[in-house]
Amino acid sequence: MRSLEGKVALVTGASRGAGRGIAIELGKAGATVYVTGRSTKGNSTKGWRGTVDDTAAEITAAGGKGVGVRCDHTKDEETEALINRIREEQGKLDILVNNVWGAHDIGVEPGAFWEQSLANWDTMFTAGVRAQLATNHYAIPLLRENENGLIIHTTFWDKGKYTGQFYYDLAKNALVRMAYGLSKELMEDGIAVMAVSPGFMRTELVLDHFGATEENWQQFEDLAMTESPFYIGRAIAALAQDSDAMDKSGLVLKAGDLAKEYGFTDIDGRTIPPFSL
Repeated sequence: MRSLEGKVALVTGASRGAGRGIAIELGKAGATVYVTGRSTKGNSTKGWRGTVDDTAAEITAAGGKGVGVRCDHTKDEETEALINRIREEQGKLDILVNNVWGAHDIGVEPGAFWEQSLANWDTMFTAGVRAQLATNHYAIPLLRENENGLIIHTTFWDKGKYTGQFYYDLAKNALVRMAYGLSKELMEDGIAVMAVSPGFMRTELVLDHFGATEENWQQFEDLAMTESPFYIGRAIAALAQDSDAMDKSGLVLKAGDLAKEYGFTDIDGRTIPPFSL
């Protein structure tokens, strides 16, 4: 029996990228996985590859049960309706992966803070940090009704080093602190809360930027040390199956370190070391 059979998970921002990889790996372990995003079949954000329907179908094909739900997490009423739907359909929630992130809409602007548009705040905080916070707000009461829950925030972190982009750095560190604060508040409930940081991922948008594909990315020097979105997916699936996950609650963890600890590889068989700036 697969160890996540009978578990119910929610992965936000899972039309593509890290969210898709995480959701599929949880499905491979047998979970029922609700996946959210704004992209649905025939109506993808900016015409990008990937929708919640595609991800849900891949989860089901991998052995789990995928449920795609269109949800704009900047709209609280949509997030609340999502959690109510999970309660009605499943009666519980075991795993929450907060991955929704709005900064893809305008990209990460280069330059000094005072040279950048204030729109960075909206994409990284309103559609990123606050969107994850709001999902926690509505989901935690349902998680608390269950035992041994898990909340993961995907972020970027490298031992406190500055990322070089003011808003990005501020937002990603806010997610780290959110996970830490929740780990304290949920300790008595037995809910483990962590932040997990991937390395340089070969997401659909990254591959498109370089004009590469998953079949030929090795030909691109700039992609030599990249990892697939399934690498962080396997990291989070391993955490979800770890009966001692509470020992890591409150920590920031790197996918590369978790690969060494749990003994998994990326889809090409490599164990990619933790990313460092």
